Amino acid sequence: MAIANAIQKGSSVYIYDEKGHQLGVISVGDGLYGFTSGSVSIRRGSSIYMYDEKGRQTGVTSAPSK
Repeated sequence: MAIANAIQKGSSVYIYDEKGHQLGVISVGDGLYGFTSGSVSIRRGSSIYMYDEKGRQTGVTSAPSK
């Protein structure tokens, strides 16, 4: 299932498909960094964490300087 939208509400990011159905939810650190049709990125300190459409972590990388 493809990610159509990711919206931060408070301390959580909600992931939705193209029909508006919620696919998953992620607890945020510094906030939503971005999303594609296959992943959601969350910034936590000096790292970017990547998640799939179900909210399962798939990777982590260093964040660019602010």
